[in-house]
Amino acid sequence: MDDQVTPLLERIDARERELVGDAAQIRAQMDELTARLRELDEEVESLAVTRKTLLALPPATPEPAEEPPVLPANPAYQQILDVFADAAGPMRSRDLCQALDLPLKPRNIESTRHKLKRLVGLGVLAETDRACSSSAARSSSPFRATRPSRLPHSPSGSRRDR
Repeated sequence: MDDQVTPLLERIDARERELVGDAAQIRAQMDELTARLRELDEEVESLAVTRKTLLALPPATPEPAEEPPVLPANPAYQQILDVFADAAGPMRSRDLCQALDLPLKPRNIESTRHKLKRLVGLGVLAETDRACSSSAARSSSPFRATRPSRLPHSPSGSRRDR
């Protein structure tokens, strides 16, 4: 071979080795990128399935808020609740009559007991025993929890409520 061709062939060999090495590096990078692309595609698919599942769920309905009971039109019921709001514990009908400055006559005590029973029936007070009613004994009482200054009155107050 010619002395001029040998250096050219060596340069061609060197360039060929360089290109083969570069091609091998690029193929390795392509394999890494292909694997990464596959991972990203799987994640996108997973998110699409999650979105589809969430959209298929029925809308969440909030639990209905418990409305405060409607008190009878008689203002005595609000006075009773005001006393219980300040009371430290359960009260008997007699104690409530004293707190309301009512004469301690059987008629007043029985009327007060009847009103307490009505408030127990409405769920505003809780009866701790046969002769005692308490708002403190029932921590989930609407009156205790919200402490409204006035609860709504019924639109038609009957004679029985007075």
